[in-house]
Amino acid sequence: MKKKNTTSKGLMLVGSLRTSGVTVYMKQGKLVTRSSNSNEKRSNTLPQFMQRQKMRHSVQLWKMLKYCEPMFTQRPTAYNNFMSLANRMPVVYVERILMDQASFLMPGIPVSDGTLPTVQQHLGEVDGTPALITDLRYGECLYHEKLWLFTAEQKIEGPLPRVRFSKREISRHEMTIVDGHLALTDEEYADEMKGWALVRVADNRCSPQTIVTRCTLYQQYTTDEALRAAAKSYKGLTDHGFLSPR
Repeated sequence: MKKKNTTSKGLMLVGSLRTSGVTVYMKQGKLVTRSSNSNEKRSNTLPQFMQRQKMRHSVQLWKMLKYCEPMFTQRPTAYNNFMSLANRMPVVYVERILMDQASFLMPGIPVSDGTLPTVQQHLGEVDGTPALITDLRYGECLYHEKLWLFTAEQKIEGPLPRVRFSKREISRHEMTIVDGHLALTDEEYADEMKGWALVRVADNRCSPQTIVTRCTLYQQYTTDEALRAAAKSYKGLTDHGFLSPR
């Protein structure tokens, strides 16, 4: 008697297909299905929790910054470039109900990345007027070079802290010369809920820059108390010995 071939001649499945809680795969020529849902609790150690908090916050910052069309030219995508740089910032711990939308103004928020020299800048005073002081020298520029000023502002929108970004081109005629270097002077630069970064741009090149600010609101979200509250909102951490009640 001729042996009947039971191997499927229809859809060829290599490996496995997981969808809607079901895993489908071939085993010894037969199509097998099984549940792919797991009742195992997701691992949430302290290092994992810290990295997830950092990632969530960086994503929220990018959602706000991207509307300014910033230049990040050192990775395949601007998003990847920003996220890599933002990973260097401090972790802010926010309870689950707020984290999907909250963002915080802090020093070091990246607004650009490129091959032009970095503009060193800090907040200070010039003749008693608040200023953004740079190491740019008067007359120092490249052909077709522009200066973009990014402004970040910490907003409190109901229960949500959020950072809003804006960008405008700066003329060197707007700047003051201080010991041979350029500075922007205005009472605005004393605002403790704002931050700034001046970016050099020439064609498709730019300088790598991060925000300088006097804002300290974010610091209350970097404490052990903030960490405990945030972890509790995510049903605690896997490493149970940590964050025990005081």
